[in-house]
Amino acid sequence: MDQRPGSRLDRGNTVDIRQRTVPGAARPERGLRVAPLPGRTGLKLSGEVSLATHADWESALARALREGGRMYRLELSAVTFVDVAGAGALAAAARTLQDGRRLVLHEPPLTLCRLLDLFWPDLRTIEVVTS
Repeated sequence: MDQRPGSRLDRGNTVDIRQRTVPGAARPERGLRVAPLPGRTGLKLSGEVSLATHADWESALARALREGGRMYRLELSAVTFVDVAGAGALAAAARTLQDGRRLVLHEPPLTLCRLLDLFWPDLRTIEVVTS
């Protein structure tokens, strides 16, 4: 960052890119929506997993552990963000699975895949499916 005297940052000008919007662009979905996965055992989720939605995320994971058979699907293609705590909750839930059970993540956000690979590389009870 350029903080030389007279530079843009030195003059106290800051730009918060989180506040920028593009005219006509759809706003990112806030919150987390959870619905049954039609025709399959699992859930379809949309929105984001963040501090504000952890309770909903953890409820969805508890439902997956309670209802799931050998394989429980989580359709995540409409999930835009999963924070580290959300990834940790997923890993903790997956660690409780026994007897060959697994969670199958369909189209999870790339950041979630990276977090799982980075912090839980040997977690065999999560399967990631991408198209």
